Amino acid sequence: MPIDIFLLALTTFFATIGPADLLVVYAALTHKNTRAERNAMALRGTIIAGVILLFFAIFGDLLLRMFGITLPALRIAGGILLLLISIDMVFARHSGGTGTTPEEENEAQGRADISVFPLATPLLAGPGAISAVILLTTGTGGFNLAWFAVVGALLAILALCYVVMRLANPITHMLGITGLAVVNRVVGVLLAALAVQFLLDGIKSSGLLGAVAAAVS
Repeated sequence: MPIDIFLLALTTFFATIGPADLLVVYAALTHKNTRAERNAMALRGTIIAGVILLFFAIFGDLLLRMFGITLPALRIAGGILLLLISIDMVFARHSGGTGTTPEEENEAQGRADISVFPLATPLLAGPGAISAVILLTTGTGGFNLAWFAVVGALLAILALCYVVMRLANPITHMLGITGLAVVNRVVGVLLAALAVQFLLDGIKSSGLLGAVAAAVS
């Protein structure tokens, strides 16, 4: 059902794009900018990230065929990547899977405009988000209702990220570090379950279990 796919994609994109992480990093990188500058960078960064992610949503299947990557292989690889990201979220470890590395943050501190780097990529359109887009859209089997449900979920999360950036300072003060950490950990647990499901689906569809059973018997 498209609604089930939409909810699955919504949860996955919420975790891989990470509005909670984005909130803290964006507030820190733009605290010296005026409100008008912050709003302009938020809009440009969201649009650029949207274009990047929609490119992979449209041409992801073609890219897989060009490189000879099967869908089961993508599901297994994507499941592993998402599982690693979820572990980082649950244990509050800082990595480049859903955000910036410390080196990238240091480089961004000296930039007047962060809308392209590090905002559009890797904060919004990072490796985790790109992998999730390809994994979810190629699994729909083409440009059908399920595909549009995935894209709709992606656009909804990008819109949420834009709103979060517009309200970064008051939200940060309201929730505090503890509140943001709780949200991040809860979403991380959900993402871990989704990642394991992707892994199981990939192994099952690959025929690996049947080959192993045949070899044993």
